[in-house]
Amino acid sequence: MHLLYPAFLFALVLLAIPVLVHLFNFRKYQKVYFSNVQFLKEINEQQSSRRNLKERLILAARLLALFFLVLAFTRPYISNQHTENAGSQQVVSVFVDNSYSMQTLNSEGTLLDEAKRRAKEIASAYGINDRFQLLTQDFEGKHQRLLNRDEFNDAVDVVKISPQSRSLQQIINRQQSLLGMQPNALRSIYIISDFQKNITGSQALKIDTGTHTSLVQLKASSLPNVAVDSVALLSAVHRPGESEKLVVRLHNYADEKAEKIPLKVLINGEQKALGSYTIAPRSAQNDTLSFSGLQAGWQRGEITLQDNPVTFDNQFYFSFNVKQQMPVLLIDDGIANTYLKAVFASDPFFNAQRVPAGNVDYAGLNAYPLIVLSDIKSISTGLAQQLKSYVSKGGTLVVFPAVDADLSSYHSLLQPVNAAYPEKLITEATKVTAINLQNQVFKNIFDSFPQNPDLPVVKKYYQLSASSGRNENLMQLPGGQSFWEDNASGKGKVYVAAVPLDEDFSNLQHHALFLPVMFRIALLSGHDQPLFYTLGHDETIEIAPVQTNEKQLLKLVKGQVSIIPDVRQQEGSTLLYIADQVNESGTYDLKKQDSSLAVLDFNDNRSESDLSYYNKADLAKILPKTADILQSSKASLKGEISELNIGLQLWKLCIILALIFLAAEILLVRYYKPVKQVVQ
Repeated sequence: MHLLYPAFLFALVLLAIPVLVHLFNFRKYQKVYFSNVQFLKEINEQQSSRRNLKERLILAARLLALFFLVLAFTRPYISNQHTENAGSQQVVSVFVDNSYSMQTLNSEGTLLDEAKRRAKEIASAYGINDRFQLLTQDFEGKHQRLLNRDEFNDAVDVVKISPQSRSLQQIINRQQSLLGMQPNALRSIYIISDFQKNITGSQALKIDTGTHTSLVQLKASSLPNVAVDSVALLSAVHRPGESEKLVVRLHNYADEKAEKIPLKVLINGEQKALGSYTIAPRSAQNDTLSFSGLQAGWQRGEITLQDNPVTFDNQFYFSFNVKQQMPVLLIDDGIANTYLKAVFASDPFFNAQRVPAGNVDYAGLNAYPLIVLSDIKSISTGLAQQLKSYVSKGGTLVVFPAVDADLSSYHSLLQPVNAAYPEKLITEATKVTAINLQNQVFKNIFDSFPQNPDLPVVKKYYQLSASSGRNENLMQLPGGQSFWEDNASGKGKVYVAAVPLDEDFSNLQHHALFLPVMFRIALLSGHDQPLFYTLGHDETIEIAPVQTNEKQLLKLVKGQVSIIPDVRQQEGSTLLYIADQVNESGTYDLKKQDSSLAVLDFNDNRSESDLSYYNKADLAKILPKTADILQSSKASLKGEISELNIGLQLWKLCIILALIFLAAEILLVRYYKPVKQVVQ
């Protein structure tokens, strides 16, 4: 047993008071005269011994009552593994989970309200000289300082729901970083949360051995929930008036089937599509909605679900740009290719610009979704390097080799982007034997495909190497040789043909397939910005190059909210660093002064939509043995935390014992009387 405040033992000198009272307890006796005192003497002796026993019992009761009262002030305790330095100043970091899932109701109200109350209970279990840090999902700078108890309680009161969602290891690392600045104090971490299963992985948490960690799990009700996880448009390039197909990924996070969940799509505030869906338990499904009638310009989309009682994830925002024209860059060796020029001149949507290989503006390449190389005898090192960067950022490159191509220069261009490259010239006449109808280029081109199609005839061709990346054949020659190959590279695509657009090699340029294939490649080549971003995940946004200065700053605007991101320029694009400045989902306009450059949409992290939780056994598997899991079902955490910090406290037992002995004294004084003997 140990004493938290041993200085109070000096009060044991008070034990002398009842002793002195009993030693100097003089009584006034009344004289009684008897004619014969022979028998009286014997009676007096018997009563005196009984009276002495009573007084000794009363003295013992008083001494024990006073002893245990003094001992209670010394705060005796039986130590445990956490109490080696009990009584030292402590620094305590308390994390209050304020993610969206904490809006869930339980018997105490919302989980966030209960979390605030538990945080205050934790603070009340510590001394007045101890210091506290409050941490939330926002990781705000103001929460990086130590507070006294009153300041801590005030900070807890203003905590609100946040769209951020951090992993458990991130939270612990953040807490330890501040506590590590207090090496001489006892350090404790408390995490108050509902502990959704998405908060951590299956690996054990890494916690400093010098920091005591406790988890306080709040009990949440299991609720059904359906959310839109993501959306995608099948068309990479969007044309005015064209039909758009929107793929919506719906996720049922409940253990029961979700039936007839209504959904609607709004574009620029106008309803464009409706749907009603039934989703199996714990599963996701993709559904396609069609709409049309869009005008050129930015389209602000919103998907709305009617799904109660969980409503924080019932909206999903996205945006895309319908372009009046699509720019295409044609690069040649100085003489325009008449076939490519005719292809893109046949549709006014395409704005084809031609430039000789020696006059390419490298800084402006990213403005073109599609670049077509044709008839270039030798590709320069500078152009090859710039095209590699262009493809890695999402651009689409189509390569038609020259009649007298320098194959080594084509190797230098195509091999670094994991694309097939021409190795040698084959003069054997042949014919295309098959086309890959499963490739994205050929989807939706044919209503029905003939069994014996008329395919391009080949007089001679360049043999293409085996690609080291992800590749598919668009068209194939006998023996499995590639005639036109689709290669994925980084975020972009590289299409390499085995023949130039020349009659001496093939009739591809005259064939009926040539124009629709080129159109499909062009329409699949859009590399616009993403349809949406996720709060807390996408902290860097890449947009088309924008020149700024001190007087012309970029800013994100939503209603009365205006955010100025950190802007950095890199080759071919501009980077916006938003960090944690955007903390509200919705549609934002990217503006430079009064002109609008783009529309950006931010959605909440859908990991919060899965309202399934760890149980105590699951948490114990990922926690070190030195960590504790506290039960929030108890009326107050103060006693449990005090026991953890100080050990098994005995002061209450001392008070009880003191009261017992005081009661014993009263009973002895009032009811215990020596037996009187009768004189015969």
